[in-house]
Amino acid sequence: MKIMVIGSGGREHALCWKLSRSPQVESILCAPGNGGTDNTPKCRNLDAVQAEDQIRAAVDEHIDLVVVGPEAPLVDGLADRMRAAGIPTVGPGRDAAVLEGSKAAAKEFMVRHGIRTAEYRRFEREEGAAARDYVRSAAYPLVVKADGLAAGKGVTICETAEEADATIHQLFEDDILQESGRTIVIEQFLEGREVSILTLCDGSRGIPLISAMDHKRIGEKDTGPNTGGMGAIAPNPFFTEELQKDFEEAILKPTLRGLEADGLDYRGIIFFGLMLHGGRNYLLEYNVRFGDPETQAVLPLLDEDLAELMLRTAEGRLEERPLNYLGGAACNVVMASGGYPGTYEVGEPIRFSIPASGDEALPGTAFFIAGARKRDGVLETSGGRVLSVTGIGDTPEEARTRAYEAAEGVDFKGKYLRRDIGTAGKIAENVL
Repeated sequence: MKIMVIGSGGREHALCWKLSRSPQVESILCAPGNGGTDNTPKCRNLDAVQAEDQIRAAVDEHIDLVVVGPEAPLVDGLADRMRAAGIPTVGPGRDAAVLEGSKAAAKEFMVRHGIRTAEYRRFEREEGAAARDYVRSAAYPLVVKADGLAAGKGVTICETAEEADATIHQLFEDDILQESGRTIVIEQFLEGREVSILTLCDGSRGIPLISAMDHKRIGEKDTGPNTGGMGAIAPNPFFTEELQKDFEEAILKPTLRGLEADGLDYRGIIFFGLMLHGGRNYLLEYNVRFGDPETQAVLPLLDEDLAELMLRTAEGRLEERPLNYLGGAACNVVMASGGYPGTYEVGEPIRFSIPASGDEALPGTAFFIAGARKRDGVLETSGGRVLSVTGIGDTPEEARTRAYEAAEGVDFKGKYLRRDIGTAGKIAENVL
């Protein structure tokens, strides 16, 4: 089997890493890839960023399966175009990808199909005065969300009416997110434990993977601005069997029924962003692809042929059965450039004092490259989240210990990481 993975982050490195372990996989093209994917067995990078180039390469290389990593290409219809070219593809079509591309459309879908979620109001840019009137009488805190894709910068928790008014002004008048901020969702704030569940969906069946807990804030004890994710632990220590059953009945099953009722072509990954509030699951948002860094925590525990699962997902023939796992826990710790998620330097050499091939560096660990590239044979920083390491252990504590020990073997100028990933005291907010 020849596979093409679309994307260039840590998630894509983890996908290539796991897919390369399949005896069915002959080769993997990662377009455009990064400094880690190019060093993964069976994998090579392809300098193709535009959809036209990726589709042409998939046809010319006789690719058997395409796995789309990021959300933007899916929202732009890449999966539809790959399928039109005759290539099985993991990723929803454009019409279904709107569940991530538009927060307002996603909330309307949830309400239409009876999916438990926070109360909300939607406002267009020309309704700025009405939005301000609403926040003056609302209960606080509340959450203001830009409707469109915003790379994690479109969600603001507001403690006061003044903060909400200022956020609305930034989105509507200052136009800080341009088209993504033309519509906003103002949502009830829910406090509780955050849960991420990646789910395989073949158009009619949905198979959840084990739960995970992401850590979005840049600072320890969940302080500071949101990021793309500073680490994750799997399984989520707060997601009980009872909550799993509640998720399946109140969230997963009505979502699958809703997709079918709305005639949406969904053959890919549904990322359910949940909040455990009042002893029940509330759906905060959908993502239409593998999460990052949840993928880097979940896939190392999966004791299955990922290539076979992906092909069955793309071809609409998943088997509804429990998936196999190695047991224990996995903890993923992200190492970021100093200054992230604000301004940061790039081009800094990355030095390893331990083996780091993307496979096991120390027993029970694996590195995944994200914002790093090779130049003249040297791996150097090229983004905010540079790389991460996953530790696997019999217990969450052992997984954390292994991850942080391995992280000490990596150095680059400005290196920053949180020291509390996976700790049980985390209280998450509805910012995913």
